[in-house]
Amino acid sequence: MKTEVLVLGGGPGGYTAAFRAADLGKKVTLVERYPVLGGVCLNVGCIPSKALLHVAHTINEAKESSHAGVTFAAPEINLDKLREHKSKISNGLSTGLAGLAKQRGVTVVQGLGQFVSANSLQVTNGDKSEQIEFEQAIIAVGSQAVKIPSFPNDDKRLMDSTDALALESVPEKLLIIGGGIIGLEMATVYHALGSKISIVEMQDQIIPGCDKDLVRPLMQKIKDQYEKILLSTAVEKIEALPEGLKVSFSGDKNPPELFDKVLVAIGRRPNGKLIAADKAGVNVDERGFIAVDKQMRTNVPHIYAIGDVVGNPMLAHKAVHEGKIAAEVIAGMPSQWQALTIPSVAYTDPEIAWMGLTENAAKAEGIEYEKGAFPWAASGRSLSMGRKEGVTKLLSDKKTGRILGAGITGANAGELIAEAVLALEMGAYVEDIALTIHAHPTLAETLGFAAEMIEGSITDLFIKKR
Repeated sequence: MKTEVLVLGGGPGGYTAAFRAADLGKKVTLVERYPVLGGVCLNVGCIPSKALLHVAHTINEAKESSHAGVTFAAPEINLDKLREHKSKISNGLSTGLAGLAKQRGVTVVQGLGQFVSANSLQVTNGDKSEQIEFEQAIIAVGSQAVKIPSFPNDDKRLMDSTDALALESVPEKLLIIGGGIIGLEMATVYHALGSKISIVEMQDQIIPGCDKDLVRPLMQKIKDQYEKILLSTAVEKIEALPEGLKVSFSGDKNPPELFDKVLVAIGRRPNGKLIAADKAGVNVDERGFIAVDKQMRTNVPHIYAIGDVVGNPMLAHKAVHEGKIAAEVIAGMPSQWQALTIPSVAYTDPEIAWMGLTENAAKAEGIEYEKGAFPWAASGRSLSMGRKEGVTKLLSDKKTGRILGAGITGANAGELIAEAVLALEMGAYVEDIALTIHAHPTLAETLGFAAEMIEGSITDLFIKKR
């Protein structure tokens, strides 16, 4: 088989690159290891987790409605139907992607792809094998969950995120190793379904990459809901016993404890070492990452790489953007990476979203900034929802007033952060946000209030003049 553009990997970045290249007139072949397109995100990541998180949100919202005088009976959870619901969503989207590939004339080849040379790829599927010759290639092979070799990884009670999303059962006692976004999202799901949750995190806060003031509302909520949240603590040993997994922790304050299941959510590692990239002359570092320039080119000029395999953050929306750049450069367009920020979202309860410069980074880099942090306890819309724990924070350059970063904690934070991202990309100033008329009462207006706090024009709070 011969093709102009070969895309290795059918996740969000890969299928986006393939579709964009086809739209620009290229003959495209897309190689995907699994029977369906969509990669980790669509099949065993972003989409199924959000389906389960929506169910968790519905359960939690029903419980919390009692403050308004509305009480529901305890939910009856049918795991078979819940799994079916989750799978139906993923299957519908993957079927749609297959249709889009067909409409665009993209040839999809299933199998494990490995480079044979700088212009050929061997695809193996069972006992079948074929070679594809290409003019240009885009590597979009993603990442996989990190495993700890000393743990009993052959025991089904020890899960990674894929296992957790399979939802085979709801354990009575669940330990989650890793207090990052994936671990906390799974904690949200399993707590809503009835598990007693414990979390262990090596850093001194949950979601270590986020500012503490944004994490605080979530921490205050879950510390009362979960059994334990162990910070600055490591797991030293896991023993597989008939009655459960016995976990030993660092330090002498936390004795060994027995859990029905343990979820390891300590991050992901790129798949760069699985594709025989060296045979194509592509450099892969010791961790499995592939270095690229602003046009997504590797050290081999006609081979590009995108997504998780080119570096953090490992986010689907980053991969999608990179996929379009690579396809457009191949088609002769002057595209390159110019995005000023990549938003991050934790779909916990409450949600946490942030973009641009964090306050932690500003302090570390000695950047002088102004901050407006508007508490949702002063938001009529938030109070009407019974969700006063949120906060909206805006950072601006102290000298120029230009927006540097923002963070939101609260209901729908992942949706609300979009305005701040656009403002940063457009080079907006605090005054631009403060003078923008936001609908009232909304959660979106809290960003305007945060800007007014910096401007000194806010009337919804009383702030002493400096």
